[in-house]
Amino acid sequence: MISDLEGTVLALVASFSRIGACFMLMPGLGSFRVPAQVRLFVAIAASMALLPLMWQSIYPKVAVSTSAYLSLIFVELLIGAVLGLVARFYVLSLQFAGTAVSMMIGYNPMASAGVEENEPQTELGSLIGLTGLLILFMMDFHHIVIEALTMSYDLMPVGGSFDAQMALITLSDTLSSSFMIILRLISPFLIYGLIFNLAVGMVNKLAPQIPVYFISLPFILTGGLFLLFFGSGEFFRQFADGFVPVFDGR
Repeated sequence: MISDLEGTVLALVASFSRIGACFMLMPGLGSFRVPAQVRLFVAIAASMALLPLMWQSIYPKVAVSTSAYLSLIFVELLIGAVLGLVARFYVLSLQFAGTAVSMMIGYNPMASAGVEENEPQTELGSLIGLTGLLILFMMDFHHIVIEALTMSYDLMPVGGSFDAQMALITLSDTLSSSFMIILRLISPFLIYGLIFNLAVGMVNKLAPQIPVYFISLPFILTGGLFLLFFGSGEFFRQFADGFVPVFDGR
């Protein structure tokens, strides 16, 4: 039986603030295609499941005045948002990779609505982004995010102040690491597109009367799709392997 109902509710709200903010921005679960009610109930369920584990870290900190408690909730929201943005930035980098691959292999149709985000994306970019997200879910990356949430209570305890400098450093390091990983993944396509277009340009100089560009388009597209087909396994393997080091900051 709960002896302090008011304190328990305040502790649950504090836990929900950090976990709910993270789930709101986390890729996949934070997609606009997931109904808001589903996201809300999942965040509440996770908060209720993790609260007993974090009880000693949360409950003693909520017995404060109203203004101090509102400040505590605001800080918890910011901390959860930072953790959610770290995961979202890494997945968004894969969408950037899909757009870059589309450009390098000459597959540039009119952008349409994306699968996860309500933003225009190319079909190949949407396919690569959705495949990478599904692979992360299959490898239980959401469990890694939840584990990081529980560990964050030791690094950033409830009732403390929000370190904006550390948050900005974390997000900037995430962007830098994600960019380097994605640059390594798309480097074969960059080299392929550069060499092919350079060769086509030289041929066009030798025979300017022939529309070489329109003749070469099917060849660069076919070669790029074959390169993606045979390299997709290693492409997504390296992307999945890079999530934990980027998320943990190693």
